[in-house]
Amino acid sequence: MGKIDARGRSCPQPVMMTKAHVEKGEDEIEVFLDNAISASNVQRYLEKNGYFVRIFDEDGSIIIRASVITEASLPADNTPATQTTDSAALHTPPLPKTVTVSAAPAAARSTTSTAVLITRKGIGGDDSLLGEVLMKGFLGTISQMTPLPSVLALMNEGVKLAMKHTSSLDHLMLLEKKGVRILVCGTCTNHFGVTSDIGAGVISNMFEITEALLASDKILSL
Repeated sequence: MGKIDARGRSCPQPVMMTKAHVEKGEDEIEVFLDNAISASNVQRYLEKNGYFVRIFDEDGSIIIRASVITEASLPADNTPATQTTDSAALHTPPLPKTVTVSAAPAAARSTTSTAVLITRKGIGGDDSLLGEVLMKGFLGTISQMTPLPSVLALMNEGVKLAMKHTSSLDHLMLLEKKGVRILVCGTCTNHFGVTSDIGAGVISNMFEITEALLASDKILSL
């Protein structure tokens, strides 16, 4: 079993450390973490790469135990699922939400994928009010366009666009509903103290965001 102590490690190191063990072909991986955002990122990475994940809270540490999915590890309905308790019914602290989105309609798909990277609350110069109006208009416009972008990444002040009760949230939620992946930088939300106020997308990390951007054919940066 590959064992990883990622406590005290900043984004995206926990995911990168886990990635190294996955690439070695480890069938079982145990990861020790000390914050819920890192746990959510590692969990999502492992599940994406075919692991069955269980999460435990032991003496203040979050422990992820993962094993490669086999028929024996699947639930009765053969659907992979994250298990959050063991026989001792250990409590797992709440993790940032992972939003399940529907596939984009066929008419909105394209053989060429585009990623949008937003690092600011507004578009343009020194007039912040005008900049925010333009950004809201941009998000509303692309939510009605075809083809849709494949991914929209929010970093730096851009993460504030996904906060609850903001005028831009409805547009982001519509994009998400239409199948656009919305990745919200967890380091940035921590910096601004708004992690619990994020209302759209998933709390992500530098590795996942970079991977998504590089996998796209075109990148639009604002």
